[in-house]
Amino acid sequence: MEQSRIALPIGSTLDRFLKKSVTGTGNFAGGLQQVLLDIALASKVVRREVNKAGLVDINGLNGLENAGGEQQKTLDMLAHIRFSRALLKGGEVCALVSEEAPEPEILNRVGAYVVAMDPLDGSGNIDVNLPIGTIFSIYRRGTSENMDPAAADLLQDGRQQVAAGYILYGVSTMFVFSMGNGVQGFTYEPSLGEFFLSHPDIRIPEDPAYYSVNESLADNFQPGIQQFIQYCRERRFNARYAGSLVADFHRNLLKGGVYLYPDTDHYPKGKLRLLYECRPLAYLVEQAGGAATDGRMDLLDVLPQSIHQRSPLIIGSPELVKHATAWAGKPVILRGIY
Repeated sequence: MEQSRIALPIGSTLDRFLKKSVTGTGNFAGGLQQVLLDIALASKVVRREVNKAGLVDINGLNGLENAGGEQQKTLDMLAHIRFSRALLKGGEVCALVSEEAPEPEILNRVGAYVVAMDPLDGSGNIDVNLPIGTIFSIYRRGTSENMDPAAADLLQDGRQQVAAGYILYGVSTMFVFSMGNGVQGFTYEPSLGEFFLSHPDIRIPEDPAYYSVNESLADNFQPGIQQFIQYCRERRFNARYAGSLVADFHRNLLKGGVYLYPDTDHYPKGKLRLLYECRPLAYLVEQAGGAATDGRMDLLDVLPQSIHQRSPLIIGSPELVKHATAWAGKPVILRGIY
């Protein structure tokens, strides 16, 4: 259920915004505020390490694989460690599901929350100094109080998210999130070490301008998706694809557009991860007036079977998402459009 939106002036600090949101809605415990502050703190450390990546030996592969069997970058693991430590010290999170760990990491058995996270999205961009990001999702734990979290805590319904967001490390560092009361964007001011409200109550524009898809894979897309891409070209939408989900989603969220990573021959169930890539952004885009689907159903209604489950993703401006699923011949009821 959507909470009432919080009105604070541009320039408010993240800490002040979170304190106001706790008293403003009456539905969020201070623990959730602490989890978001812990994520923000760790993102400042990750930002520092990203910014010096070309000066010290933390570029490139580390010789290991992540939970999906993909080659792991050194910064991927460093980011995982920074967020894990921050959440551990904050004490509010019982378990962390991360793309960089094959199993959930138990942080505090009495913690009230579960966090699912991609610590460093788009790490292939690191070596060429292009935007990357962090994606996260927060749930209240279920019935496994005072013991190790159960599967029911980790594989919850997508509409049980109490907060979700991302951090974009680009020209500036932005922390964008929602707690069910709209989408707020904060920009980091490095000389003060603070995130300040810069983009209050973000709404995805009704007139889309962009489409984002890896067109080198187009021959492997189903015919309907190929036709939809042609439709975007005929409408003179601008093609933009950065190789970082956060960067492409952020542009489309602010400017209007659609991002697609459909199923392919190589990834018949999709490539992106449901829990810590697709779902958090689906939660955000619905709060901003957009929509998200796996091509078959609303993404927030897809029940996960495993923590690293893959999924197709079509996300962005609602009319474009509906067009994409119609071209694919799979009409979808999108509850998130309002």
